[in-house]
Amino acid sequence: MAKIKPFKGIRPPKEFIEEVASRPYDVLNSEEARNEAEGNEKSLYHIIKPEIDFAPGTDEHDPKVYEKAIENFNHFQEKGWLKQDDEEHYYIYAQTMNDRTQYGLVVCANVEDYMNGVIKKHELTRRDKEEDRMKHVRINNANIEPVFFAYPDNEELDQIVSRTVSGPAEYDFTASDGFGHHFWVIDNRQDIERITEIFAKIPYLYIADGHHRTAAAALVGAEKAKQNPTHRGDEEYNYFLAVCFPGSQLNIIDYNRVVKDLNGLTEDEFLKKLSKHFDIEDKGEKIYKPATLHNFALYLGKHWYSLTAKPGTYKENDPIGVLDVTISSDLILRDILGITDLRSDKRIDFVGGIRGLEELQKRVDSGEMKIALALYPVSMKQLMDIADTGNIMPPKTTWFEPKLRSGLVIHKLD
Repeated sequence: MAKIKPFKGIRPPKEFIEEVASRPYDVLNSEEARNEAEGNEKSLYHIIKPEIDFAPGTDEHDPKVYEKAIENFNHFQEKGWLKQDDEEHYYIYAQTMNDRTQYGLVVCANVEDYMNGVIKKHELTRRDKEEDRMKHVRINNANIEPVFFAYPDNEELDQIVSRTVSGPAEYDFTASDGFGHHFWVIDNRQDIERITEIFAKIPYLYIADGHHRTAAAALVGAEKAKQNPTHRGDEEYNYFLAVCFPGSQLNIIDYNRVVKDLNGLTEDEFLKKLSKHFDIEDKGEKIYKPATLHNFALYLGKHWYSLTAKPGTYKENDPIGVLDVTISSDLILRDILGITDLRSDKRIDFVGGIRGLEELQKRVDSGEMKIALALYPVSMKQLMDIADTGNIMPPKTTWFEPKLRSGLVIHKLD
């Protein structure tokens, strides 16, 4: 069962929220962060991507960069751009995209729950990325950015959220990407206690986005426990910052592929090989979007094609084998194009569906890539089923939008 707790959030005063809030550290590179933060000394990028305060080209993993993070974090607090609440709260963070709003509870999740599988994952993590975020958590002694969880829908939690958001929001703004961000403080003590009690009956939480941040936060908490000879288990470092959304509210969008070459094949040869496992329909020059599971869109030679996997070419009763990302990885990328490692092969790149299929067409038409492959998005049910069975999804399977904005609230580990 899930163990959570309220916490004394560190967050911006209302008048600074739009200047402080930023995109997550891992959705943009150093140069993009430098450009977005230009002229804004209050931008959270100075803490989460502190290499922007050094000359371009500075290694973001240089020890002096991590030291700059804590220097800037302390500076933000000294200047009053970040202030800690006097009491422990839960918070509500809502996001609006395309006139649709999803409501998340901001909580402190439990380190032990991650270690023992109450918090379920669906992706593998890379140790180098974990270590980077662990250094960041260690030096700041804080979870600067939240992780993104899902939980099975719960009617009573919905009622508490609905009652809270009927009042005025603490923060309410639209970011430069057009997405709305809304934030409430839950200060009713009965509601706070009840939220804790309800989560204690929820069997599992699911990592939606932020596997590396989750692992890093939990591992630093476990380190601190080992280093404390009087460790009890209720210390603040036993918890880390998470925003938890009802699974039914979350939207997974497509995560697509572009490939540099046809592995020595001509276009006709490539299409002939595809026809062994797929029914192919030429859709012409108009962009084609996959219509259902096991249907793919291929862009090649200025034409869009519909590819539909033939019955018997995938494993219907295998939670991993039935995924479109597995079908395309095995039957197209591996068997025809010779791409066996999606994490390291330089011939392939990945494009989040938020960029639209026009981005796929653009990258092929430019000559940078030879083909584009668009996939039908995974469902939350598929994600939860895979996590429940202890399986791991293939790389680059899920893309959640909107992304959580960083800087609305921070959790300190003491």
